Amino acid sequence: MLSTPDYKFWFVTGSQFLYGDEQLKSVEKDAKDIVDKLNKSGNLPYPIEFKLTATTADNITQLMKDANHDDSVAGVITWMHTFSPAKMWIRGTQLLQKPLLHLATQYLNHIPYETIDMDYMNLNQSAHGDREYGFINARLRLNNKVVYGWWGDEEVQQEIADWQDVAVAYNESFKIKVVLFGDKMRNVAVTDGDKIEAQIQLGWTADYYAVGDLVEEMNKVTDADIDQKYDELAKTYTMNPGDND
Repeated sequence: MLSTPDYKFWFVTGSQFLYGDEQLKSVEKDAKDIVDKLNKSGNLPYPIEFKLTATTADNITQLMKDANHDDSVAGVITWMHTFSPAKMWIRGTQLLQKPLLHLATQYLNHIPYETIDMDYMNLNQSAHGDREYGFINARLRLNNKVVYGWWGDEEVQQEIADWQDVAVAYNESFKIKVVLFGDKMRNVAVTDGDKIEAQIQLGWTADYYAVGDLVEEMNKVTDADIDQKYDELAKTYTMNPGDND
């Protein structure tokens, strides 16, 4: 298996200044606790890093820009702990070029009926915030992932883990090198047809090389090199029935 870089995922909590500093500190404390326990669960293939409690369009936009430019970040996970007016998220979300996961969850897996009060209600408005945030992502026609359920459940953690693997594969896919021989002119957009669309839609580049370049490289390879490589492949993979010599 090919090794991949040490990717990580950023965790962003949505809220707003309306609730006050004390409540925002509680929001951040809850978010950090979720991130810490997700990392310690042993169910995620890549670590999650808490970044901030997003309360303004400016800090949301800046965070998304930072995620784009940090090659170690494979994606962004968002959680609307309280009600986060989704107009704040439009610009930043439009700029984000990494995979996005909306985690629709509650901090607790139960309702504390005996102690519940308005402070608790104000602090735990995930259902309200998730609906608002989900609406704007749908309005923006995003292809983001949505995982819902209590974050501590293994089923939910497995969905996050599966998404992480796909997000890393997406980031790694930009390193794919496709080589064409005997094709058209090099790096010319008007003659490259579907190869241009592949680069626009997927970020994959298919480059042309002359047949003479291929022959030059082939002449460097000996029969012994070929036999050695075949033996390595035979030990690594199960060959299809038939003549593989």
